[in-house]
Amino acid sequence: MTTADRPRNPDDYCYRHPDRQSFVLCQRCLRTICADCQTQGPVGVVCPECMKEQRKSRTPAQRRAERRWRGGGTVAIAGGRPRVMAWIAGITAVAYLLQMVDGYGFGGAIGVQQWLAFYAPTLYPELTGTTQPWRLVTVALVHGGFWHVGLNLLSLWMIGRILEPIIGSGRFLALYVLSTIGGSVAVALLAFSTPVVGASGAVFGLLGTLLVIGRRLGGDIRGILVVLGINLVIGFIPGFNVSWQAHVGGLITGLVVGLVLARTSGRNRRGLQIALLSLVGVALLVLLAVPPVLGYPSLT
Repeated sequence: MTTADRPRNPDDYCYRHPDRQSFVLCQRCLRTICADCQTQGPVGVVCPECMKEQRKSRTPAQRRAERRWRGGGTVAIAGGRPRVMAWIAGITAVAYLLQMVDGYGFGGAIGVQQWLAFYAPTLYPELTGTTQPWRLVTVALVHGGFWHVGLNLLSLWMIGRILEPIIGSGRFLALYVLSTIGGSVAVALLAFSTPVVGASGAVFGLLGTLLVIGRRLGGDIRGILVVLGINLVIGFIPGFNVSWQAHVGGLITGLVVGLVLARTSGRNRRGLQIALLSLVGVALLVLLAVPPVLGYPSLT
């Protein structure tokens, strides 16, 4: 019997579009649905009718959270997989592997850490004869050891898988970059001559934004506050050899970015959101003019 001779099985066709063959089932009602009728759920896909019922059965707390995150009549929660978080983690892991190869195989001759770590004087040509602005961001790629990079990547995964689907991949990337720059700027202002490595500033920025967004959605943010408080205190304990300046700078930047995202969450406010985020970036760069005005106090 050929394929054409086989009897038609209605179960293999979309129940809303009988002319479209499909083998994908709705995770709730188990009816066949085509690609146009599929809405991605936490596990599998959901058909339009089940999605409508699911929205009707939301709890008051869920509806209240959605209203708080509405702007201009449109929900701003982006959804999707945390792809940017995965890319950042992958690039950071590769950079650390290059550090290891450089350290053990080439004796540091390539200078991966030396070229990517943040050192404030390298931003000012009057001090070093050149300027290396990429260090403001690349500091997040290099780390001081396995536990350093491991804990930062674990934090990135734990926060990113929650935060990126809420605010969207583009905003998550902007937040990560701005928080990294914020941490570097704080080091330039408060510990000018101290070399710094690590993505801790960016991680604290993610925590800051998660704190604002969680509060905006009416969630229980006590756990975030506890984690944030413990990590801030660790930065001030002698012997831990961590840059509390980068932590504070990243956190403040993350709080500001979170406030911007929360206040401009509607699609009709996208232009304002981009303008405000750009303004945050400009403000951070303007702060780099402070050390020359003060005469580089850490070097005198």
